[in-house]
Amino acid sequence: MRAWILAARPKTLPAAVVPVWLGTLLAWRERGEVSFHLAAATLLSTLCIQIATNLFNDALDARKGADTDRRLGPVRVTASGQLPIRAVLLGGVLFCLVAALFGLPLIAARGPVILLIGTVSLLLAYAYTGGPYPLAYHGLGEVFVIFFFGFVATQGTYFVQTGITSGPEGWIVALQTGLLSAVLIGINNLRDAAEDATTGKRTLAVRWGPAFARVEIILFCGLPFALGPTAWGPWSPAGWMPCLALPLAMVICRGLCAQPPGRVYNRFLALAGLQLLGFAVLLTVGILRQGPVTRPDGNAQSRVATMVPDPRTA
Repeated sequence: MRAWILAARPKTLPAAVVPVWLGTLLAWRERGEVSFHLAAATLLSTLCIQIATNLFNDALDARKGADTDRRLGPVRVTASGQLPIRAVLLGGVLFCLVAALFGLPLIAARGPVILLIGTVSLLLAYAYTGGPYPLAYHGLGEVFVIFFFGFVATQGTYFVQTGITSGPEGWIVALQTGLLSAVLIGINNLRDAAEDATTGKRTLAVRWGPAFARVEIILFCGLPFALGPTAWGPWSPAGWMPCLALPLAMVICRGLCAQPPGRVYNRFLALAGLQLLGFAVLLTVGILRQGPVTRPDGNAQSRVATMVPDPRTA
């Protein structure tokens, strides 16, 4: 069981939790209420897709020889012989099936759009490392993370709750979430660049070198905090409160610039996960302080509530 937990990579799971959390929060801001059973199904489905992605990555990297004895990151269960490749691949398929099951109430509530989103998400779980054009091996890992854990997960969650996509603030939150999630893979790729260069894994850190990778991570760390006040207004709690996590971003960036790639980067990786969670908590507090959008008569209201029926009564 310990090997399976290690293969699931629990430290990466905040990247699946945060966008669902924030997408649901944005829907509450618009409507003044949310469907908790749809939120739970969305979260569980997204978590299963993330775990499936991790399992496929573990098994396929081992099959391709991308995880060697020079690895600086956490132990990979298939490369180290703790679990057979076939079993881990089957585990990934199983989690995809469970994700599809959790997606059924979402499809029932919102129809073919969710079916399309879910199908693409399941395909990407495998295509990140597998298939004829594995994204992680062609420098598209950061793009995948920003797209899926930013826009798809956040806006998809909002759509499940409301039936439409959000306003400008929601798109900014999706981008912020995606960028902060991409910090994790950016650090991972910078740490492993020397090993990846010998195994055919052409990440951006391999293609453009460590200096480029550090600049990329600095942008991913800093841009989300600049976007907040732009989207919400500099004096809005939702705009300025997430900036309280900026010192953590500075610690990460300074450490990456001062230290050569090595096992110490695992500590910066943990701090990046904490940064993502801290951003989400602080943004949550800011949005809660603002409260839901209200009509002139003082009741919680939104453009959504007048356009889409409640999924619980539809």
